[in-house]
Amino acid sequence: MRMETFIRKQLGMKAHWVTKVDATAEGLVAWVERLGQRRLRCGECGRPVRRVLRRDLPRRWRHLPLGTEPCELVYRPHRVWCWRCGVRVEQVPWAARWSRVTHALSRAIARLARQLSWQEVAAHFGVDWKTVAATVHRAVAWGLQHRAVDAVRVIGIDEVSRKKGHHYLTLVYDLGHGRLLWIGEDRTETTLEGFFTWLGPERARQLEVVCLDMWAPSAAVVERQAPQATRVFDRFHLVRHLNAAVDEVRRAEVRRLQGEAREVIKGTRYLLLKNPWNLTPAQRRRLSSLLKLNTPLVRAYSLKEELQAFWHYVRTGWAQKHLAHWLWWASHSRLPAFQKLARLVRSHLDGILAWTGVRVTNGALEGMNNKVKLVSHRAYGYRNPQHYIAAIYHCCAQLPLPA
Repeated sequence: MRMETFIRKQLGMKAHWVTKVDATAEGLVAWVERLGQRRLRCGECGRPVRRVLRRDLPRRWRHLPLGTEPCELVYRPHRVWCWRCGVRVEQVPWAARWSRVTHALSRAIARLARQLSWQEVAAHFGVDWKTVAATVHRAVAWGLQHRAVDAVRVIGIDEVSRKKGHHYLTLVYDLGHGRLLWIGEDRTETTLEGFFTWLGPERARQLEVVCLDMWAPSAAVVERQAPQATRVFDRFHLVRHLNAAVDEVRRAEVRRLQGEAREVIKGTRYLLLKNPWNLTPAQRRRLSSLLKLNTPLVRAYSLKEELQAFWHYVRTGWAQKHLAHWLWWASHSRLPAFQKLARLVRSHLDGILAWTGVRVTNGALEGMNNKVKLVSHRAYGYRNPQHYIAAIYHCCAQLPLPA
């Protein structure tokens, strides 16, 4: 098969043909022409047109390498008149509108961009970084348009930091199907309202469980937009507050004590936060020595273990009694960190108790957050939040790629 015929069949040309292929110092150059009087299509709507007006200057499209040689297509597109759109540039079958790479190269770039940074993909194919960015944006837009988002019953809402300071992205995850649904910039009420606008009122009424952290704006929006859904405050966020309270008590004791007692407490942060069944024999002996000091840290550790027992209850009545006892103990513990935590738990009591009925957590979403951070780290960050959002969708949302 001749090289010209091979390229033509590979690119699916019907109204065009490859007249010749030149070998240059930069690679292969394929020259394309219109085939006879074949009808062209409008570049705006894709409809066949009858009137061909004139030809533009030559344009170049980058194609997949043939062997080890880079390949480019050169063609002078026609101006055509469409009864619906007016005067437009013709649609070429080998590339998307405004794109300067072929469909085949776009698919290769999109697949590799899920594994590597955009800069590495650009270096691999010998194209500009902006070309890779535009290709990923087009692939994401196509994937969002063609994915199925029906039957969403259980969702998780969380945020991830975008750069230094309080810059966040809000992530909504379909916990029932294990997929990323939606990303919004910032973590305000307006941001989450944007998600429910995208979801629509009909699908919002189908929500059964919403798992979220104790961020008040998020809870307020969910209450307004999906009042029928059970709100569950995420277990891991509450445990994070619990561990922070224990560590605050430990640091206060390190500052207060002197001598041998202070040396025993120093460096025990992770020893106190670790689950008892995960301790090694040496760590158990050190923890036993620590608890014999009879400091406020003993109360903090006991309060931590008592609250952790709440997650094993399966009956709401018993869980409520256990939590009421813990709240009284924490409120009278004379530990400011735990008194503050008790006020937080009391203000979110219904969402915490809902755990016993639905047992849903944002654990999968926390794992997704690690993957999201990896997307940022391998690119050394993104200055433009829209590029970052597109990269997250592309790598984490399981979107279909254009055929």
